[in-house]
Order: sequence, then C-alpha cells, then structure tokens
Amino acid sequence: METVIRVALIYLFVLFSLRVMGKREFSQLSPLELVTLLLIPELAAQALVREDFSLVNALIALSTLFILVYLSTLVQYHSKKASTLINSTPAVLVAEGRFIEQHMNEERVGPDEVYAEMHKAGFAELAQVRWAILETDGKISIIPYNRDEGHPTEKPSRELAG
Repeated sequence: METVIRVALIYLFVLFSLRVMGKREFSQLSPLELVTLLLIPELAAQALVREDFSLVNALIALSTLFILVYLSTLVQYHSKKASTLINSTPAVLVAEGRFIEQHMNEERVGPDEVYAEMHKAGFAELAQVRWAILETDGKISIIPYNRDEGHPTEKPSRELAG
C-alpha cells in the first residue's frame, strides 16, 4: 500500500508542477525539455522503489529540476543570446528554389527530407519553394512563392500596348 501512496504522491506532484510551468514548456522538445523529460523518471524512481526511503528527497529533487527549467526559460525569454545558445537558430535550407548545400551539410539534412516536407505541403517541384527553413524544433517549414509573384523560371507576361 505504501508503494501506491508514493506513486500517487509523485504523480500528483509532477502533474501539478507541469501544470504550473505552463503548456509552452513541453509543447516542443527542445534540448532543455528533452533533458527534463529524461530526468523526471530518474529522480522519481528512487522514491518509488524505496531505494531512498525519503519521499521528501524525491520531491526536493523534482522541485529543483522544475525550478531550473523555469529559470532557464526566463533567461531565454529575456536574453536572445541565451535563447540562441540553448535552442540554436533556424537554418535556411532552400532559397529561391535552390538548395543551400552549406546549410544542409551543417545541419545534416538531406535533399530527401526537404522533398518529403515539400510533398506534405503539397508541392512537387523545388522551383515552387521560395524558402525551406529548418526551425529550432527540428521541423522544416516550406514557404512557397506567392501566386502573384510567379516562379523564378517563369517570365512575367507583358501586354502589348496598341
């Protein structure tokens, strides 16, 4: 019965802590959030299996973790340098319908990944894509040419004045 109570207390504590921290904290898995999610079970496991008989130690460890996550997000919010250091910056993979090989090599993204995202967005040819951007969360955003602009390979139509 003691194990059930320990699990329930840890569960309620983690649930409450995540709720207090807000949705933004775990909406995307940045390196910070991934580390947090990996540490939560490790910190709670000792108290659950009674390797460390003190439930208070687990709660203090989890509280410390959540406070560190909260403080690091505050620092990121107030400092662009800290945000860039922790989350990196977006990388342009395609510009004006052409691959930027240097950025693709730096980010280790192959043409197949870009084509797959293009197809999901409804585009068949690279010439239809104005920008493909690798976002900080690892997703690739596809930005097409506006219909009014046309594609770079198309020549603007000219009406004959008469």
